[in-house]
Amino acid sequence: MKKWAFLLVIVILLFGFEVMKQEPKVASNKLSIEDDLAQETIDQDNNHSIEVEMDQIYQGDLLLVNKEYPVHPAGVTSDVVNLYQNKELVRGYGLLDNTIQLSRRVVQQFKVMIDKAARDGVRHFLISSGYRDEENQNRLYKEMGSDYALPAGYSEHNVGLSLDIGSTEKAMNQADEGQWLQKHASTYGFVLRYPKDKSAITGIQYEPWHYRYVGLPHSMIMQEKNFTLEQYLDFLKEQKTYTTSIDHKEYEISYYPIVNNTMILMPKDRRYEVSGNNIDGVIVTLYP
Repeated sequence: MKKWAFLLVIVILLFGFEVMKQEPKVASNKLSIEDDLAQETIDQDNNHSIEVEMDQIYQGDLLLVNKEYPVHPAGVTSDVVNLYQNKELVRGYGLLDNTIQLSRRVVQQFKVMIDKAARDGVRHFLISSGYRDEENQNRLYKEMGSDYALPAGYSEHNVGLSLDIGSTEKAMNQADEGQWLQKHASTYGFVLRYPKDKSAITGIQYEPWHYRYVGLPHSMIMQEKNFTLEQYLDFLKEQKTYTTSIDHKEYEISYYPIVNNTMILMPKDRRYEVSGNNIDGVIVTLYP
């Protein structure tokens, strides 16, 4: 009997020891759950969700339009206007003819840019082309050929964010206007869309007159890294999130693939913009 009683005591002691060993784990799990709930509360307080619909892939300043990716009907900029009919928009530069159309927002930024050029003594700008509908694009394609134009629906000019900038003095590859733009256009959200030595990437020969509005900070990053739009979008897709500082202001740029309508968590205290890439996703830019 003493032997059995002794064994029973040993079993009870061992069972109690195992229970004691488990107690810290239970407490640790409880703490982890409380931490998760606390973090979720913080996220709810500091962030909010936005819904990105499929159509957003085809809208925005960062759309890639080329031989592979045509303009989606939703991609045409909604604020395209005839410049000749809006005299307040045509100051400090000339128009090649009275049919030229362009996004009102883009031409306003163009005016800011050439006002600065004028203060630098460069003031002989003109716009020779802007938005084109399918009929005009097809006519140009037949006249210029595939090296310098694209069929209707596959040209950036069909979106309303691109313009051909000329000089009343010389050809753009020789004019002061062309040289000034290559140095300073990125500061105002514009990029030279078809630069030298990039035709294998863009599919278009060097065009010193063709500028595209992509907005800040994207234009500055593209200029710094010598990226075409194709290269820049590939870079963002690879990085997923990229942070940069310009003039001591921090920008955060993120790529999100979009398959169906998607919810994206955004900070409440940051201004943001969403642009599609015209391929498979959107670029979200957080501003200072």
